[in-house]
Amino acid sequence: MSKTEPLILGIETSCDETGVGIVRGQTLLADAIASSVEEHARFGGVVPEVASRAHLEAMVPTIRRACETAGIKPTDVDAVAVTSGPGLAGALLVGVAAAKGLALSLDKPLYGVNHLAAHVAVDTLEHGDLPKGAIAMLVSGGHSSLLAVEDITEGVQPMGSTIDDAAGEAFDKVARVLGLPFPGGPYIDKAARDGGDRLYVRFPRGLTSQRDLERHRFDFSFSGLKTAVARWVESRRRDGEDVPVNHVAAAFQEAVCDVLTRKAIDACKDRGYEHLLIGGGVAANSRLRQMAEERCAAAGIAVRVPRPGLCTDNGAMVAALGSELVRAGKAPSPLGLPADSSMPITEVLNK
Repeated sequence: MSKTEPLILGIETSCDETGVGIVRGQTLLADAIASSVEEHARFGGVVPEVASRAHLEAMVPTIRRACETAGIKPTDVDAVAVTSGPGLAGALLVGVAAAKGLALSLDKPLYGVNHLAAHVAVDTLEHGDLPKGAIAMLVSGGHSSLLAVEDITEGVQPMGSTIDDAAGEAFDKVARVLGLPFPGGPYIDKAARDGGDRLYVRFPRGLTSQRDLERHRFDFSFSGLKTAVARWVESRRRDGEDVPVNHVAAAFQEAVCDVLTRKAIDACKDRGYEHLLIGGGVAANSRLRQMAEERCAAAGIAVRVPRPGLCTDNGAMVAALGSELVRAGKAPSPLGLPADSSMPITEVLNK
C-alpha cells in the first residue's frame, strides 16, 4: 500500500444500513456499519421513515468509528464519496447532506456515486483491478441486474433487470410465508443447509421458456416463484399437513440460484466475456456462490465474488468506487448534487 494512493472516505445510506468506509487505493482500512434492521424486523420490511431517522442518529458516531479504526483524522482524506442513488429518497438525503457538509468543511472534492456500480467496484478491495470486460450480476432486495462492464469509471451497459420482484425481495416474502425472520435471505440459506432437500419440489423458473427468452433473455422475474411457494405452503396447511420448512427453503433457493446463474453465464457467452462478477446482498448466499463456481468452471468463465461482508450494503464499496474515479482522474461532482432515488445504472458518477 502506497501513501501516494488516494485516501477516500465513503458514505452509504441507500436503505437501512449506515456505512462508512475508508480506502487507500484498493486497500480497505475501515468498514464501519450501523444497521437498523432490528427496528424494521417487526414490520417485516424496511420502513423508510425509520431508516432515515436511524441514519441521522448513526452518521456522526459511524464516521468517528471508521476514522479511529483506520487510524486517520478526517482532514487526512483526499476525497469524500457518497451514494447519491438509487435508493430510498429520505435515506439518501441523509448521506448526501452529511457528505456535502464533510467535503465543504474539509475543502475536499465530493463524488456522488451510483449504489449499483459501487457493488461492482467493491470487488477491487479483494481481488484487485477489475477485468477489462466482464458481466456483473447484482442481486439484492431491490435489484436483480445483469450489466456489461468494460471500465467501471466510464459507465456500465444494462443487459437485463428484474421486471417485478427482485431476488432478495422474493427471499423476504418466502421467509415470511415459512414463518422465518426478516431479513429472509440468511434464514432461508440456513434452513436449506440444515437438512433441506433442494429436489423435494420443483418450483417454476421465471422467464426461462423459449417464448420468454425471445423477449426477456436477460431479465428476471421472481414474483411467480414467490406465489408458487405461497400456494404450495397454503395447500399443505389447508390439508392439515406439516410444512417441511427446510425442504421448501432449499427448493425455493435452488430455483432462484438456477435462474440467476443460468442467465449470467448466458450473458457472458453473448458478450464473449470470460469473467463474471457477482455483488449485492444475495451474493452472500452459500448456494448461489457454490452454483456459480461450479457452472462457471464448466463454462470456462472466471467468477469473482467478494467475501460475504462486502456483498451487503456498506461504506467500503462507496469508497472503493470513489477511489477508482479519483485514480482515473475523473472530475468530482458539484456540491449541489442531488439525492436521486431513481439514478440510472448508466450514470456511475453524479455530475
